[in-house]
Amino acid sequence: MEDWQAGGFGLYLHWPFCQSKCPYCDFNSHVAASIDQTRWRDAYLREIARVGAETRGRVLQTVFFGGGTPSLMQPDVVHAILDAVRATWPMVNDPEITLEANPGSVEAGRFQGYREAGVTRVSMGVQALNDADLRRLGRLHSLAEARQAFDIARKCFDRVSFDLIYARQDQTLADWRKELTEALSMAVDHLSMYQLTIEDGTAFGDRFARGGLKGLPDDDVQADMYALTQEVCAAHGMPAYEVSNHAARGSESRHNLIYWRMGDYIGIGPGAHGRLTLNGTRWATEAPRAPKEWLNRVEAGQAGELARETVDLPDQATEYLLMSLRLAEGMNLGRFERLNGAPLEGDRIAGLADLGLVQVENDQLIATPEGRTVLNGVLRELRA
Repeated sequence: MEDWQAGGFGLYLHWPFCQSKCPYCDFNSHVAASIDQTRWRDAYLREIARVGAETRGRVLQTVFFGGGTPSLMQPDVVHAILDAVRATWPMVNDPEITLEANPGSVEAGRFQGYREAGVTRVSMGVQALNDADLRRLGRLHSLAEARQAFDIARKCFDRVSFDLIYARQDQTLADWRKELTEALSMAVDHLSMYQLTIEDGTAFGDRFARGGLKGLPDDDVQADMYALTQEVCAAHGMPAYEVSNHAARGSESRHNLIYWRMGDYIGIGPGAHGRLTLNGTRWATEAPRAPKEWLNRVEAGQAGELARETVDLPDQATEYLLMSLRLAEGMNLGRFERLNGAPLEGDRIAGLADLGLVQVENDQLIATPEGRTVLNGVLRELRA
């Protein structure tokens, strides 16, 4: 068995367009006055055919439409893409096919169309459960619209996830407890909770650099919010299976698990990244970020990605360590040793275990709940 098979095989498709750019967002997303969806559909189909020829016979487990705002895609475009996917790769009996959606771009007919196309799971960017904070975050939808969109999604799909951002301006621990409890009362099977991060090159980053964004919680309050999230979600039957992701048992995002378990995944679309093992060599792939550049390349018959780079075994070992310790299941020490050519230092593991930050069970190195709160420090110690 090749190493990537321990993680699985998935396909990521990036739709780069949004109705507006959120001030906290550093994803590859763009606002366009008009979009020729037929041209974009044909470009995705070309890329599916190109990479499909390299990976013929592999069994595909997941498809993920990310962005951007994929719920701006016309359902017939999604249908054509998924028809091509099914014609290109054999798929598992119950594939997970996820589409990200913003509440402001949701209506019942469109969601029904996605379901008929083959989408099995929707991930919604709700982000906050009050109108004041939605406006602060630059979101175009109201809380009422978010609830309405969520109700539509639940009627169309068995699996629905949504995202929230915490540690927002002027948010207290009591505020977050109330909002989190409300979110869990709405949740179907999966929640993603992300701490607000101020990224360079975003509107929030520029504002923060000028001394704006007053009222952000300090580090201690942020840590308390993270701990509260773990406690409350676990009590509601949705424990953390990854640092920022919570799910009922069996409802974890199978596609994202491929990333964290270091499987192979194809990345198609502007700015999309991928990892692909071919003839025993693991390659890192990356597409041009600019939508027009990517589209022009593909329409000219070129590959929709930049030059591939090899990922050697020590780098694969490091990548596996960094990704897998985010998971509650942890990292397989034997797999790490095979990639690295040498085991992790036992003394370092023992020292972290004495501090209550890691534990070893059945050859799995696991960051404890306390360890995941200081995961960057744990990783630094293990890699030193």
